[in-house]
Amino acid sequence: MRWFWVDRFTEFVSGSHACGIKNISLAEEAVDEYYPGYAMLPPTLIIEGMAQLGGILVAEHFKFEKRVVLAKVGRAEFFQPARTGDQLTYEVKLDAVQEHGATVTSTSHCDGKMQAEIDLMFAFLEAGDTRFPDGPLFAPGDLEGMLRMMNFFHVAVDADGNPVPIYENL
Repeated sequence: MRWFWVDRFTEFVSGSHACGIKNISLAEEAVDEYYPGYAMLPPTLIIEGMAQLGGILVAEHFKFEKRVVLAKVGRAEFFQPARTGDQLTYEVKLDAVQEHGATVTSTSHCDGKMQAEIDLMFAFLEAGDTRFPDGPLFAPGDLEGMLRMMNFFHVAVDADGNPVPIYENL
């Protein structure tokens, strides 16, 4: 089972930034079981939601041809908990792209207030690297299906404002 920690993309500009929302529901086991008696989304899953947005932002920059994985959480600062009934608004900005990875800065807001600030680093898994298995990270069509469920193709545009295509290797 794949876990989605972003419910919907609200904005996506290739090579620049991505925005999305996460609704916090008591129906999610992680919310109920993390801190018994105080239902909240664990901070690690907020990081994962931002990493999912950021990973897609980085991967799309390379037309989904690179295998992009979260390599490091550079900084994570939380200002308030994410409780049931809350809606988090995530924004991820692409900072830098290098030969072996990329960095993003991300924020989470709840009711217009800063909820978290997180810096993330992503690495590219290169073919032939014996530390990792070769091959795609997703089965054919799985990533495209995930992006469709999150309304990615409804909002995603390139730097000129044209709709992002459905890339061949999705």
